Parts: sequence; C-alpha cells; structure tokens
Amino acid sequence: MPFLKGMNRYVRPENGIYFTICLFLIFSACRKSDYVVDQVVSIRDNGAGTGTTTWTNDKDYLLEGMVFVNDGQTLTIEPGTVIRAKTGQGTAASAFIVARGGTIIADGTSSEPIIFTCEDDDLEGSIQVEAKGLWGGVILLGDARLNSLYNENHIEGIPLSEPRGTYGGEFDADNSGILRYVSIRHGGTNIGEGNEINGLTLGGVGSETIIEHVEVISNADDGFEFFGGSVNCKYIIASLCSDDAFDYDEGFRGKGQYWVGIQDQQEGSLLLEANGGIYPENGRPLSTPILFNMTLVGSGMDNGRSMAKYSRNAGGWLANSILVNQQNGISIEFKPDLEDSYEQFENSLLELKSNIFFDVAENDTLDIFKVVTESDGTDLDEQNMKIQEHFSQEKNKVEDPRLIYTGGIYKLISSDYIFTDLAPYPDDWFDKVGYQGAFGTYNWASGWTLISQAGILVD
Repeated sequence: MPFLKGMNRYVRPENGIYFTICLFLIFSACRKSDYVVDQVVSIRDNGAGTGTTTWTNDKDYLLEGMVFVNDGQTLTIEPGTVIRAKTGQGTAASAFIVARGGTIIADGTSSEPIIFTCEDDDLEGSIQVEAKGLWGGVILLGDARLNSLYNENHIEGIPLSEPRGTYGGEFDADNSGILRYVSIRHGGTNIGEGNEINGLTLGGVGSETIIEHVEVISNADDGFEFFGGSVNCKYIIASLCSDDAFDYDEGFRGKGQYWVGIQDQQEGSLLLEANGGIYPENGRPLSTPILFNMTLVGSGMDNGRSMAKYSRNAGGWLANSILVNQQNGISIEFKPDLEDSYEQFENSLLELKSNIFFDVAENDTLDIFKVVTESDGTDLDEQNMKIQEHFSQEKNKVEDPRLIYTGGIYKLISSDYIFTDLAPYPDDWFDKVGYQGAFGTYNWASGWTLISQAGILVD
C-alpha cells in the first residue's frame, strides 16, 4: 500500500520516540483484502529508543533513520505488521537495531508474516523483486561471547559514534527475543566507504534467542551474518543477495537446520563464508557452528564463484546438505606454520559429512573439496589427499538429487530421490529427519516469503 500525504500531527509519548501520525482514509481496493489500515506512524529515534511498547498491525510504520530498541526495552510487533524504512545512504540510512540488552518479540505466522521493507513498497509489485540497497536492514546485538580482543566489538553498518552499536559479552545463553515468520526485503544500504548493512546481522546473539522462519531477499550485502555468539536458527532463507548468502566469524558457535541459499544470477560471492577470528585471527572460542540440512544453489557452472570457503581459522560442521549449480566447490585454507582452517579439519572441528553435490566443479570430487593457500610454492598434495579421503569416508557423494533450478525458477523438493547414508544428528535440538537438504516433502517457505510469492521458489 503506497503512503499517502496528509495533515501531520506531532506527538511525543512517554517512551521517548517521536511519532508523526498521518491520518488518512483509504479504500479497500488499495489492498488485496478488505483490511483497512488506520494510520501511518513515522518513527524517528531521539536516543531514547522505542521504549517498551507494541507495534500493531492496524498501522503502517515508517522508520526515518536508525531506530533502536534500547537496553532494557522490549518491542513487540504483532503478526501481519509491515515496517517500511526511508531510503537513503550514509547519515541518511535507515535501519532497525535491537541494542545489547534490548528485546524484540516479532512473532509472526505463516498467514500473517511480519515484513520489513523499503518506503515505496506497496507489496504488490511496485518494487522489483531483485531491487537492493533501498534501506538498511535488521540488526540484533547480544551479550554472548566473541573471540575478538576484549570480547566486545562495534557492529558493522552502524557508525562508530553510536554507542548502542556495541555487542559481545560473557553470557552465551543471552536472549534477544524472537524473530519468527519475518521477511526482510531490499536492504543493504551503504553507510559509507563500502560499509553496507546485512539483511539480518546477529552480533553476539545468545542461544535463548529464537530465530525461525526468517527470509532475507535482495540485500546489497550478505543475507545473514553471524558475528560470534551462540544463536541457533531453523528455517531461514537468503536469496538474490549481492555478497554471501550466509557468513560467520568471530567465534560463532550456534546450530542451524533447514537453511536455504539461492544466489543472484548477476552478482554475489559465496553461499557460505566461514571465518574464524578477525582480531586476533586465532582467537578463542573458535568458530565451530553445526549446520545440517542446508540447500545451497549457485548461479551456474561458468560464473567463477565458489560454493563455500573456510578461512581465518574457521571450523564447523556441514552435514546432510545439498549443494548444486556452482563452478567451484568448497575450499579450506592452509597456512604453513600457522593455525588455520586445515588444522581445524585435522582436529575434527571441521567436518563435511553426508552431503550431495551436483553440477559443482564439473562433478569432479578432486575439485569439490580443495585445500588452498596464499603461500607461493607450497605443496598441498598431502593435504588434498587427506581431504579427498574425507570426502568418501564421510559419505559425501556426487549425484543428481533431482532438483530443478532452470530459467530463474527453483524447485528444491526432491520428489523421487532416495536419500541414504545420512549423518547422525548430534543432539536433541535437531529434528531427526530422513533426508538431505532443507526440504522434505513440503515447501515450508511457501506463501509467506517474497521469493515464493514472486514465483521464484515453487512447490
């Protein structure tokens, strides 16, 4: 529904947010349903945050600049609520940030998802599906451990002058709230010097936070990026982003199941970028997330891109997943005489188990898993031999899983493929399912995601 201009009335409530309330009448024809929105609520942050309040689905919300849920505040967002953001870059960028100690309860449903998008999006095609960088994105900051110096850092995408951009701490079970059935669209604006905002940024977010059924689509940076922390995520999808679908670093130790990455045909980097430390590179705790049931779809066999990269001392598990349609496979960084991702592999902290590859690296197992180095003249024959043994011993295979990904349309449910040789699930957080990839017999992304509504991901 487009925003309409009208008479403004300025109010300053007790919680410290300035509201601009534009009262207007609309006809039911403005939306596909007969639902009538009463108000457009324009929100500017004066430093006091949102306060503890509820955003209701009978209003549309417009973020003007960076809006924070401050330490000690709880913002509840009703199912079906639409939050739009002003376009702009640099100091004019808009974003939604839950500061360390703040709480967000955005608990949507499959029939009434919560949507974050740009100002001019009427949800009926006014913005092209592939449009990127039209506003910032969503950022959650918590109190869980990092491996950076002093166990604290300032999140990318937020100016250094903003003290509420700090994240990290000592409480791995920290709770930043709930994001469930949330769609984040058209973000990634540049705040300066190539510093874009990810679709969903998770900085030091703890394991009591709930992240389930969250979509990031058409973001000008990464889809999801994890900076340390221990948050666990199920049913998340990153599509058509300009950089990586999923990126982790700074000692991220969460769990993941049912993750989908679909790469933009024209731009993008990795489906999975796995990094360990930033400063220092060999910091503790190590980055060792446990990821099961991913479906990662690249953009073609001649695009020059890679499926995944483990570097800067990163480890982690990738298991029971399907990876298709990419020129290069998975690389593992080796640094002579230094701690590196290959060492995490030797220590069983980097495991690639029971994954299916197809149309990746010309289906040559010698190129699907590869050890790489930036040290000139280093002989990697021994390291590559060990990684090849791991490929077969851990039941990875090159085989057509019978997915369809042609003409910009993706059908990622295997209707007649027989799944075998699955890796066992490590604990009770994971669903014990009998298939590889993110989908079993039904498409859990159907309906509530933009990529489904646009006919790009189909049943």
